[in-house]
Amino acid sequence: MIELEVQVLAHSREGLLVEIGRVVAAHGFVLQRQRLMMDRHGALLTLVVAGAPRRQRALDGALGAHERVISHAIAAFEGGQMREHFAASRAVDTSGYVPSAPVAAAPAEPPAAAPAAAPPPGSTRPPAPVVPLPAFDPEEFLLPLEAVAAPPAAPPGRATDELPQRPAERLAPQSPPPPAPAPPPADPYVEIVPLPADEAAIERLLSDRAELSGELIAVLLQLDGAVAPGAREPTLQRAGQRLGAALARRDGSAAPMALTEAIERVGLPALRALAQADAQGSQLHIRHSPLCAQAGRSGCVFFTGLLEGALGPHVAAHEVSVFNVCCRAWGADECVLAISDEGHLE
Repeated sequence: MIELEVQVLAHSREGLLVEIGRVVAAHGFVLQRQRLMMDRHGALLTLVVAGAPRRQRALDGALGAHERVISHAIAAFEGGQMREHFAASRAVDTSGYVPSAPVAAAPAEPPAAAPAAAPPPGSTRPPAPVVPLPAFDPEEFLLPLEAVAAPPAAPPGRATDELPQRPAERLAPQSPPPPAPAPPPADPYVEIVPLPADEAAIERLLSDRAELSGELIAVLLQLDGAVAPGAREPTLQRAGQRLGAALARRDGSAAPMALTEAIERVGLPALRALAQADAQGSQLHIRHSPLCAQAGRSGCVFFTGLLEGALGPHVAAHEVSVFNVCCRAWGADECVLAISDEGHLE
C-alpha cells in the first residue's frame, strides 16, 4: 500500500469531490483526507488516498481523461501535511522594491528685466531712465557674534540659581513603548499512534440493544471524546459493527438479497434513523451528519461499521465493503459512502 496526494484543478466545485471520489474508489484507492477551496483560478481539490502502487498509472490516466479536470498532479504523500496546491494563486513579493530616483527640477530662470516705459505718442519728452536697485548685502543686517553668544545679564539683587526650574520628570527621556508580543508558534504536526478499539469504553457507554435514534448520537459523541485519539476511529467503527449485527439479528430475514435491495430495505432505514440520507445505487449520501460537524474530525467510520454489520448477513457473499468517498468534516458538502459486496478492493 502507498499513500498518494492527488491535486485537481476544475472550473467549479459543485459535486467535484463526489465525482473525483468515485474515480478514486473505482481504481482501488481509499480516500483518507480531502481539502476543497475556491481560488481565482478555479476549484482546488486535494485528496490523500491509499492503495496498491500498480493502480497509480490507471488512476492518473482516468483523471487526465475526466471531463471536469482541467489539470491534475499525483505525488507521494510525505510529512503528514498536504502540500500547497500547484494552481493556488501566489502573492507578489514587493519587499525588495526600490523606487526610482526623483527627476531633478530644472533651475528657475531669473525674471527678465521690465522694459522701459515707452513715451506716449506725440510726446517730445525722452523716456525715463531705468535706475538699478542697490545690491542687497545681508551682512549689514547681521548682529555681532558677541551680542548673540553672550547670555542676558541677570537682574541686580537676584541670583541665577533662584530662577524657577522645570520638574525633573519632564526632563527625563521618554522610555520607548514595549514591543508587541510575538505571535504564538504554530502547533507542530503530531503523529497519532494507531490503537485498537476500546472495547471497555463500548461496553460502558453502549449496549447492543441500543435503539437507532437521536439519543444514540449523544452517546456516540460521548464515546468519541472518552477514548484516546489513536483509538477513536477503530472504537466508533467497532461500535457501529456491533449495533449493525444486532440490527440484522433482530430483523431475522434469512433469504439472501441483492446488494441494492439490502441497501433500500436495511441500510437506508438504519441511516435515516440517525441523519438525513438518500441512496443512489450502491452509494449512500448523508447530509448534515451530526458525527462529522467538527472540521478535521470525521465520524463516518461509525456509519461504515453500522452498514457492514447490518448488510453483511443479508447478501449472498455474507460480507460487504464500505468506503468513505468524501466527508463533511473534510470540506465536502455531504458524506458519501460506497458499498460493494465483492470483498475489499485491492
